[in-house]
Amino acid sequence: MGSEAVMLPPKPTVGLDDVRALLAQRSEEIWPALRAATRSATDFSEVLALATQRKKAQRAGIPGGTDKKIRLAMVGGSSLYPLHELVQQMVGAQSQSGWWETELWKGDYDNYIAEILDPESELYAFKPDVIFLVPSSQRCAYHGAMTDAREQQQAEAAKAAEDLLALCRTAHDRSGAEVILANFMPAAEFDPGPFRVRTLGSNWNFRKLVNLELGLNAPSYVHLCDAEFLATRRGVANCYDARAWFETKQLYSSEFAVEIAREVAGIVASLHRSSKKVLALDLDNTLWGGVIGDDGMAGIEIGGTHPRGEAFRQFQLAIASLAKRGVVLAVCSKNDYKNAAEPFEKHPEMVLRLKDIASFQANWEPKSENLRRIAQDLNLGLDSIVFVDDNPAEIEIVNQFVPEVETIWLGPDPAEYAAQLLNCRLFEPRSITSDDLQRGEQYQQQAARVQAMNTGTDMDSYLDSLEMYSLISEFTPVDVPRISQLINKSNQFNVTTRRRSEAEVEALIGDPNFYGFSVRLADKFGDNGLISVVIVKVEGATAVVDTWLMSCRVLKRQMEDEVVNEMVRLARMRGCSTLIGHYLPTEKNGMVRDLFPRMGFELVEETPEQATYQLSTEEFVTKKTHIQIDRRAYDAN
Repeated sequence: MGSEAVMLPPKPTVGLDDVRALLAQRSEEIWPALRAATRSATDFSEVLALATQRKKAQRAGIPGGTDKKIRLAMVGGSSLYPLHELVQQMVGAQSQSGWWETELWKGDYDNYIAEILDPESELYAFKPDVIFLVPSSQRCAYHGAMTDAREQQQAEAAKAAEDLLALCRTAHDRSGAEVILANFMPAAEFDPGPFRVRTLGSNWNFRKLVNLELGLNAPSYVHLCDAEFLATRRGVANCYDARAWFETKQLYSSEFAVEIAREVAGIVASLHRSSKKVLALDLDNTLWGGVIGDDGMAGIEIGGTHPRGEAFRQFQLAIASLAKRGVVLAVCSKNDYKNAAEPFEKHPEMVLRLKDIASFQANWEPKSENLRRIAQDLNLGLDSIVFVDDNPAEIEIVNQFVPEVETIWLGPDPAEYAAQLLNCRLFEPRSITSDDLQRGEQYQQQAARVQAMNTGTDMDSYLDSLEMYSLISEFTPVDVPRISQLINKSNQFNVTTRRRSEAEVEALIGDPNFYGFSVRLADKFGDNGLISVVIVKVEGATAVVDTWLMSCRVLKRQMEDEVVNEMVRLARMRGCSTLIGHYLPTEKNGMVRDLFPRMGFELVEETPEQATYQLSTEEFVTKKTHIQIDRRAYDAN
């Protein structure tokens, strides 16, 4: 299966020798080189050698290093050396610009139960941000007979999983840390032969059942490092090293330990940044074979009549699977719009249709400019977009002119496209909520609103024509996953960028020292879902805005005014005469730098790290908007 894409020579891979040379020069370029080399390294010895170079660079004080510090504790039923070195190196390489410094505490061999259950243990004195727990495989076995009743075997598997999750709960409750739990690798022995699949008492089935119980019952603060999946993908027999276990109590083979460390690093990264939101697609030789403008509808390859067409259809099915869980689709193509849209409207083998595309940019402008238009249409940052193309020259242009956009070059063989997309790891969610499933439709509605605004005569008329209505609600358990998700991924309209887990959000519901509310907004085009979250701390007669974030897609629609109205209303209910707002600047939240003064707050104090504003609730005059409020927070009615 070939491709007509212009081929460019592959870029040279950055490796250990490059890092050593940059260290010798004491060059700041060592940090991007170290990140790139670590991310691509698969060899155990190479990762350890890169870790040595990193330590030397840190000791030498070469600038451009640490941009985040993470406190990571590791406990487990095997020796954690040198796994901890691999984890530390892989976590550091997750930075986008510098290096994440990982301060690490390592527990003793097979002492994890005592270290977690002892409230005075060094684990809790360390005050970790993240705890990585590698449980003992020896404790994951069925001790009865293989012929025992299935219910008895299931009960023991459920208990094994619950015992582990109880340890995770204790660790989280006492430290506040997120917990990464490695599940169990499958058994690699043939014994007891084909009978292994006919009983839950075999190591093969029992471990799978325990892993299933862990995954289905883990609370939101427990993140599974899926050793079962990784080992199955690699080949289970290659993931064990019997001699290493007997000599040094290493649970994983050397090369598999690198994969485990990479997976842990990816989970840690997901706690600090969100997955991508938009998949922008080229068309010709990407969604179908051939060029629609030259070959016409009858000439393009899509569908099950030949291998290439089937491969392109399979790629579209992979794209549709991402869209079903909330990834927003866009088109970015050099084409006449009429030609580009025709297969979406008329071709019987197309999986994707026009209704699935939130922003359709088909013209002869540079793709870098069309990606900017897509971001503008959807009111999202360029760093939310992943662009997919079969042409490496177009990929290179996008990399140069809009480097914020992540790119995927699909290569010459469409048979590999679906796997490339599903293995890119750019769209992995920490959780999936009902709002996520409606995101594509919501962004299509947003594009319709932008069009309505562009054709409107004035802003007041436009806002009035939207027929907006809003529900403002105190935090409820059903909304906790979505609230936590917004708190942890919102960067632009976010005055403090404080992060909270689902457990921490849930704890606020009954805390008398806080009040929090979420906001939903709908209009004649559709429901935007949950779009704003506010958390306020009550300190006597003062209410302090701890968190205020909002989806950028509802900007300039007076929602900010209604949020302030609600803040003040609830502050008055709590007897607070003053409302304090803090702005903590970050690289991405410059858009809210002047939010508080625009809302009527007065500046109290300003430093490079923080600006503080205040508002008198007694003197505040409720702002009039074009939004109908159908319910307010803590409203008994």
